[in-house]
Amino acid sequence: MDEKETGRLEAFSDGVFAVAITLLVLNIKIPGLDLPLSQLAGDKRLPEILAAEWPMLVAYITSFATIGIMWLNHHRLFQYIKRTDTGLMLLNLLLLALIVFVPVPTALLSEYLPRLDLHMAAIVYTGTYVVLACCFNLLWRYASYHHRLLGRNIDADGVAAISRQYMFGPVFYLIAFGLAWINTIAAAIFCFLLALFFALPGRSLPLMRTTPAPVANVAPAEDAETAGKAEG
Repeated sequence: MDEKETGRLEAFSDGVFAVAITLLVLNIKIPGLDLPLSQLAGDKRLPEILAAEWPMLVAYITSFATIGIMWLNHHRLFQYIKRTDTGLMLLNLLLLALIVFVPVPTALLSEYLPRLDLHMAAIVYTGTYVVLACCFNLLWRYASYHHRLLGRNIDADGVAAISRQYMFGPVFYLIAFGLAWINTIAAAIFCFLLALFFALPGRSLPLMRTTPAPVANVAPAEDAETAGKAEG
């Protein structure tokens, strides 16, 4: 079995993903909670106040799903990647820098989502994901080029399947980027659907080559005939 050299890199990456998701939660603010107790909204007004914050919740759910699925796919990649070098670590840092930036366009989108006539917030939001998808591809292509950082027993068909799947990431997010110029809500919904798409790979990817089952020893024909004569 291959000795894995990526433990520290994966642990650091997991921490950054966790920070990014935590920052998303900090963007959720319910108006009026800082008022004195006597001025807090009653039971009748509170549902209305919460319903009015739907853009913030839509942006949060979409970004949480996207970051969560990217973490899942990052974990999947490092089941194949067994070694590191400076290039891989720099590309991983670039990816993480964008991941932890996601709460910024998310907060922007949550403020502008109700304004259907304004599209720049959605353009920045989807543009961030286009760059993220490109960075994911760069990371994988760099590690998988001639299998230089992959394990010795990694299945080549599985590597090719990941490469094919990831090839669609930048294309699909470019479609979301185009939608953002036309319809902000459609772009946000499309990004959420893309997160679900990349959470469910088209086929299971075999991680290791399976060792052929040992073939049972078959007695030569002459030995079989000799045994038959002896029994006779």
